Amino acid sequence: MAEKKRIEASELELQDRLVYINRVAKVVKGGRRFSFSAIVVVGDGNGRVGYGLGKANEVPDAIRKAVERAKKDIIEIPVVKGTIPHEVTAKYSTSKVFMKPAREGTGVIAGRAVRAVVEVAGITNILTKCYGSRNYHNVVKATITGLSMLKSPEIESKQKGEIKA
Repeated sequence: MAEKKRIEASELELQDRLVYINRVAKVVKGGRRFSFSAIVVVGDGNGRVGYGLGKANEVPDAIRKAVERAKKDIIEIPVVKGTIPHEVTAKYSTSKVFMKPAREGTGVIAGRAVRAVVEVAGITNILTKCYGSRNYHNVVKATITGLSMLKSPEIESKQKGEIKA
């Protein structure tokens, strides 16, 4: 397996997309205390994408924390002519995401969470389907896992060549 090298977020021109904000209430003696958690995905639109979860007492702080977190774990994925090189199915917890390459002009056929991830990654034509739980946290994580499992055509042909030799 290839070694994962860290991608420096400061060198990239990143766009961020808010996937979901959740308001949680803690019941205390004086009533309810509200806090917020935000899921954000960041990407450069050129095959690099990362996600982050931020929690805070105010929405803007939660989003800011999530963006900072997302910038720390950006992964690089192969994008071939605006789509992915091959089919992939990824699972995280009870969420399962199936992604299939699509021909030019198809667009992004995906749900809210998967759409956010693939659009900031720079994928313009893809077919996706979510199975199992539709929980935003798990769907985003499954999508990122699936995209990280992708191999570029050059690497795949090299590996096949090594096996035959």
